[in-house]
Amino acid sequence: MIIYEFKVKGKDKQYRAIDDAIRTSQFIQNKCLRQWMDVKGLTKYDLNKYCAVLAAEFPFASELNSMARQSAAERAWSAISRFYENCKKKAKGKKGFPKFKKYCRSVEYKTTGWKLSTTRKAITFSDKKGIGTLKLKGTYDLNHYSIKQIKRVRLVRRADGYYAQFAISVDLHIETQPTGQVLGIDLGLKYFIADNKGNVEPSPQFYRKSEKQLNRANRKKSKKFNKDKKKAKLPQSANYHKARNRYARKHLRVSRQRKEYCKKLAYSVIQSNDLVAYEDLNVKGLVRNRHLTKSISDAGWSTFREWLEYFGHKYGSVTIAVPPHNTSQNCSNCGTKVKKSLSTRTHVCPHCNYVADRDVNASINILKLGLTTVGHTGSYATGDLPSWAVGASLLFNDESVNVESPNF
Repeated sequence: MIIYEFKVKGKDKQYRAIDDAIRTSQFIQNKCLRQWMDVKGLTKYDLNKYCAVLAAEFPFASELNSMARQSAAERAWSAISRFYENCKKKAKGKKGFPKFKKYCRSVEYKTTGWKLSTTRKAITFSDKKGIGTLKLKGTYDLNHYSIKQIKRVRLVRRADGYYAQFAISVDLHIETQPTGQVLGIDLGLKYFIADNKGNVEPSPQFYRKSEKQLNRANRKKSKKFNKDKKKAKLPQSANYHKARNRYARKHLRVSRQRKEYCKKLAYSVIQSNDLVAYEDLNVKGLVRNRHLTKSISDAGWSTFREWLEYFGHKYGSVTIAVPPHNTSQNCSNCGTKVKKSLSTRTHVCPHCNYVADRDVNASINILKLGLTTVGHTGSYATGDLPSWAVGASLLFNDESVNVESPNF
């Protein structure tokens, strides 16, 4: 499964119709969740049938394509099934009880309700929401694939406009020549990655570099916010919404920079090695450290891991996640445990006098652990399934996984 993304161009009336379709999809998703709470023992198919009941009861719901309504129900069931799985596994902490959605940004169609033009440069939506024909702006050529291969079409609203995503069923495997190289990498804050060969990649710190601009844009937005209008439940001014959009676009730019950096680095690592070992980091737990939350979030370790697993599957390289325990403390030369704080950046072993950078020493230990295992160990970055095995369904409300660029 591969996802192609285009920016769509239309008139203001069409954009308002897309917003209406997104609100309707959110309404159906929340209604299905409420139905599951009220009626015990409901299944995925019961929620799909409930969509027809909603369409008969609410005229605006019947305007949305029937398969788009089913996709909204499937999103609700995805959250429910995830909650069930966490309960069965007896996961620590909160089990992730499904919540009602307030700010959905996308609506998803299956195989009906849309039609591509003969040139594949425009798409027409035929339901009663009035979206009509939208031009597709992008660098991808959909002529390489048949209509039957397109399993899902999704309209996404972002700060800088509207996008159409196509989930295409293709074989991701690409045969490559073995390089005979293996690599162990350690993820860090000073260096984004450090490998067992002594190579380091500096952390780009995209958020830190843009923090002043973001704070300035946020202050301008706050100055235009009217508290009295909020108390009276009146809409904010047009200037406030413009400032809010400028602030959101700056954040979007930072996230895209981080994603593109992680993508290119992961591609380079996979292309150069037959086996890559890396840490099975619990990023959700690490960000609870209030002193390092901003730096860890800015690093983008989870994004890098997703792309590493994806390209590893695509090009046939082995990716191994190993437990990170004591990889920084143990000496990679003799195995002696040398305790050191986070501020100590150089590993010095008093037993064998081995001296190395802390991250490089850890990467050697990670590679040794990786070579003692067969296949992938630990959990995947996106949960139980790797990012390349998400399937035909796009069940996320904001950014999709693995939207490739032409270079890959």
